[in-house]
Amino acid sequence: MKIKTDIAHFSSPLYLESGRILEPYDIAYETYGELNDDKSNVVLVCHALSGSHHAAGIYEGEKKAGWWDDLIGDGKALDTSKYFVICTNVVGSCFGSTGPMSNSYPSLAPYRLKFPVVTIKDMVRAQVHLLSGLGIYKLKAIIGGSMGGMQALQFGVDYPNLAKHIISMASTYETRPWTIAFNKVAVEAIRTDPRFEGGYYAKDAFSEDGLAGLAIGRIAGHISFLSPKSMDRKFDRNYVNTDGLFELFGRYEVERYMEYNTTNFSKIFDPLSYLYIVKAINTFSLERGYDSLDDAILRIKSKVHLFSFSSDYLFFPEEMEFIYNVMSKNSQEVTYKEIQSDYGHDAFLVEVDKFEDDIKSILGESDDK
Repeated sequence: MKIKTDIAHFSSPLYLESGRILEPYDIAYETYGELNDDKSNVVLVCHALSGSHHAAGIYEGEKKAGWWDDLIGDGKALDTSKYFVICTNVVGSCFGSTGPMSNSYPSLAPYRLKFPVVTIKDMVRAQVHLLSGLGIYKLKAIIGGSMGGMQALQFGVDYPNLAKHIISMASTYETRPWTIAFNKVAVEAIRTDPRFEGGYYAKDAFSEDGLAGLAIGRIAGHISFLSPKSMDRKFDRNYVNTDGLFELFGRYEVERYMEYNTTNFSKIFDPLSYLYIVKAINTFSLERGYDSLDDAILRIKSKVHLFSFSSDYLFFPEEMEFIYNVMSKNSQEVTYKEIQSDYGHDAFLVEVDKFEDDIKSILGESDDK
């Protein structure tokens, strides 16, 4: 599989939903496979909150593959021997695209809290600019899970002639209070951490020790990504064998797991970027900018494929089913599948075997026409 990583620089303004302008800006992106002569084999992959453009493959000197490596590659569901796969890092993130810790042109100082609030619509618009810069105006498919699934649906609404297929997984038509409440834990934990310094911390301030506030907030997020059954299966009631049962801060294995994973996460993810991306998730609504949700969904011309997971407690299956019912009522092309899973929201990342054949079938149907 051929992998290429690049950063596109844009001097033209990105007009944001808030009315503000981002200018100039960068988008980091990664491509897999080869673009065919008529540019008809392009699949766009959209990442979730903590993801990046590194969706597949392994960088030299690293052991961990991209976040959807099980799905992307030669002979896999997103077969890079047939398709040219693109994954971009959203604006606002901290992995190469312009975000709050980027320099505020023409100053050399970071934007910090002066960075504009970006929305899912803004993230999508920026990606359209990237595609246009690459001379790509038609896509075979757009696919993503969670926040990536939001982007996929937003593409379908705002750019109805762009993609033949929209594949949205573990997502929703608008973020509901339950999810916003989970996100609030992270927001307040970050804001009240003294080392956050109101957003005026030094660059790379947390690369060694992480930020405790982000780690604590990430625990709440991590709980929402899993399910009770998956936790039972993974940890049971096992106690850390080096901790005493009657020590006040002795830990169960699940506690140690949360500490380890969230502390490591807080060393690599910028807390301001986390706040901005959470804001984008919280404000997501397909309806905004249109007369009603029905009117927004009615704009979609792509064939839409919706996947939910039975144990997803972040975006419930009923939310995806709602979109299916609206589109069916409108006689739009749509399929819906609820996948039985005990893994929770993160099933779209870790149980690829449960839907990879569906993805192959969707893209294969397109290949035959």
